Amino acid sequence: MVRITEDLIRRRAEHNDCEIFSLEEISLHQQEIEKLEYLDKWCRDLKILYLQNNLIPKIENVGKLKKLEYLNVALNNIERIENLEGCEELKKLDLTANFIGELSSIETLKYNIHLNELFLVGNPCTEFEGYRQYVVATLHQLKCLDSKEIERSERIQALQNYPEVKQKIREQERAYLLKRAREKEEAQRRLQERKDKKEKQMKSKLGFDSSESLKNKENHQAEGDREQETWRTAEDDEEDRRFWEEPTPYTPETRLETHRYIEEKRRAKDNTRESKKREKPPRTLVTAEGKVLNVNVPKLHFSLKDDEENNQIILDLAVYRHLDTSLLDVDVQPTYIRVLVKGKPFQLVLPEEVKPDISSAKRSQTTGHLVVSMPKAKEIILAKQKVSTSVKHSDCNTPQKNARRSAQVEKLEVDPSKYSFPDVTKIIQEKERIGQGPIRLQPEKITETKKSYVDFENDDVPPLI
Repeated sequence: MVRITEDLIRRRAEHNDCEIFSLEEISLHQQEIEKLEYLDKWCRDLKILYLQNNLIPKIENVGKLKKLEYLNVALNNIERIENLEGCEELKKLDLTANFIGELSSIETLKYNIHLNELFLVGNPCTEFEGYRQYVVATLHQLKCLDSKEIERSERIQALQNYPEVKQKIREQERAYLLKRAREKEEAQRRLQERKDKKEKQMKSKLGFDSSESLKNKENHQAEGDREQETWRTAEDDEEDRRFWEEPTPYTPETRLETHRYIEEKRRAKDNTRESKKREKPPRTLVTAEGKVLNVNVPKLHFSLKDDEENNQIILDLAVYRHLDTSLLDVDVQPTYIRVLVKGKPFQLVLPEEVKPDISSAKRSQTTGHLVVSMPKAKEIILAKQKVSTSVKHSDCNTPQKNARRSAQVEKLEVDPSKYSFPDVTKIIQEKERIGQGPIRLQPEKITETKKSYVDFENDDVPPLI
């Protein structure tokens, strides 16, 4: 049984920031609600209320909604109009496709002076002789009945014939009420028969009938789960066929019974699905002989690369880009690697033995892939041998390289013939030096700065003070 709860109302009040005290409009249609309650306490400011296509048998707990203007309770199990006197601002009432047979109950709507539109299409009372005339004459404030506007001449004629029409309506009501009493007894009898039959089937399934049934049950269990499931499916199909093909009157009881039957089948199917999930055997990762299997339960793309240059094996697992890293569990073993992605195992046998203790796992910041680097256990591989041979060749060529280096060093020695820079000692010509005798008598060990001062001494330049 579905009931109106605070959580349900808050979920249906998202347009009002989930606030229910100031809610003015709410839609609770197709929620399989079986009782109308709490709305007059939690949502006092409601103006529009949608409750169509539920299992509500009675209008109640809405009398305190003073601001309610539109109430839609179509496709429910309502049998009479009541408890609406307090809805002072009610302008539109929709009771389409209910089970209203007490047409005289519309007299309670006289107090709703603002009521302009009323819908009673699909109710048993609409089949009564004089139905429209009785409603038009009873509710003077109505302007539209069953989507048809009420004209002034129609109301005058209905008021003239009101006593006779009212008497006919009363007689038809009494006949309908007797019919409803028989239908209720029949529905109660059918419900009891169905309940007894179900209890009998449960006892036979549990093996309480006799020892023979117990033996049959044991033999049946020994045949296997598949045959048992087939037998149950065939029995359920036969029960469904009998239930839907059995002729029944359209009453509130049969409508509620149909809903309960559908709900029971849905619940049984959900329980069967859950039991299958529980009984599902775990995935075999290692056989009884110790053989490791390749498993890819999450169905992810991957690539395994042999990096000979760095002597390692690289696994690139294309995990979901926005998957949280805490949902990944990496286990590297010498001969295989196992990754749990949200509890689903991915296992791969490695072509060579690796070192788990120095392996590393990282997530790509661009693609989100999981990259696991696993160094190989063998130190000598083909790529390193090539490097060593190249080193040996380089050792053989060392004399030639040394000779080249020595030749280059010889070029760097100071050689007058190969010296490319200007000679500082020959900046001044020899003739000028020969003309100055006293300068040659000076000692040779003098600094270049002194020579530069002396070299610039001549007759044209005055001496420095």
